[in-house]
Amino acid sequence: MKKLLILLTLLLGSAAALAGDWPYDEKADAQAELRQTLAAAQQSHLPVLLILGANWCEDCRALDAALKSGKSAELIARAFKVVKVDVGNFDHNLDIDAAYGHPIAKGIPAAVVLSPDNKVLYATRAGELADARRMSETGIYEFFERVSRQAAQ
Repeated sequence: MKKLLILLTLLLGSAAALAGDWPYDEKADAQAELRQTLAAAQQSHLPVLLILGANWCEDCRALDAALKSGKSAELIARAFKVVKVDVGNFDHNLDIDAAYGHPIAKGIPAAVVLSPDNKVLYATRAGELADARRMSETGIYEFFERVSRQAAQ
């Protein structure tokens, strides 16, 4: 029994290592990263796309993958400076969530678009991205295309 438990532990550890990079840095200084991204946004005159999520969240991982490929990747690179903030089990970096009106209240991932001077231009309030794994690539693109147009006004 003990050997089986050790084997299972090793297999799970190996699977986690093979899973690749997680989208959210659980040990990051989220406040510092947000400040750095806002500073870069001021230089580039682009809005900041703040994504709040967690590595355990399948929808968060699905959104992250979608934003790294195809039309969505091109749109995000052209229209935003991006910062991702880990919220753990809804117990991590909640000060950032609170500062922007609790966008995670209806689920994660959640998104906030900030002007370079840190004003909220858009925030998910109704869990718009909380079902990201079931949104098509086109659906995700169209969502962020709408948000980028709104932020540009």
